[in-house]
Amino acid sequence: MDAAANLHPIFDRVLARSDKQQRLGQRGQVIWLYGLSGSGKSTLAIALERRLHAEGFATQLLDGDNIRSGLNRGLGFSDADRSENIRRVAEVAKLHAHAGLVTLCSFITPLRSLRELARGIIGTDDLLEVYVQASFATCAQRDPKGLYAKAAANGVGQFTGKDSAFEPPLLTPDAEDRGTLVLDTETLAPEACLAALHAAVLPRIQLPSASR
Repeated sequence: MDAAANLHPIFDRVLARSDKQQRLGQRGQVIWLYGLSGSGKSTLAIALERRLHAEGFATQLLDGDNIRSGLNRGLGFSDADRSENIRRVAEVAKLHAHAGLVTLCSFITPLRSLRELARGIIGTDDLLEVYVQASFATCAQRDPKGLYAKAAANGVGQFTGKDSAFEPPLLTPDAEDRGTLVLDTETLAPEACLAALHAAVLPRIQLPSASR
């Protein structure tokens, strides 16, 4: 028998999202930062969460290495496992958004198809994609985790940008209006990147009646 036949979701009976958002005084939203390892995704996510917390917002941060050491520790880096990694994270982020939380996701998310997968699950209205842009050469020079050095010595398999592809977004002049923000960490100082990110996020999470 199909297992789905035995499932009886109760989405229509749980407490409404609007009630949770009103209690928190904010709108649930997913901020999905992606880019090469070492581009600055986690650094920006951590800084933004601290700033939003100081301003009174309720947040949750989902980081690639943290998730792979817990929820997704059984997944590797094959195409199928990368897809399942993103699918699970997107489903969790969607739940958090419906609970009224501002959820910051920091994942390489190398392929456009993976980003479309996340958007399809979360929904366009609840998602801000943030491309944290930095070249492979710059990230290799930074190498905060020593992964680029290991990859150069063939000590890391399926390394993004070397063994497997990273597809930058296809940007148009209205990219930000469609929910895509680009932060170039090669040319912008960390403080400027954080300021631009905060400015893009704030109007998406404030309720019209909320004052802070």
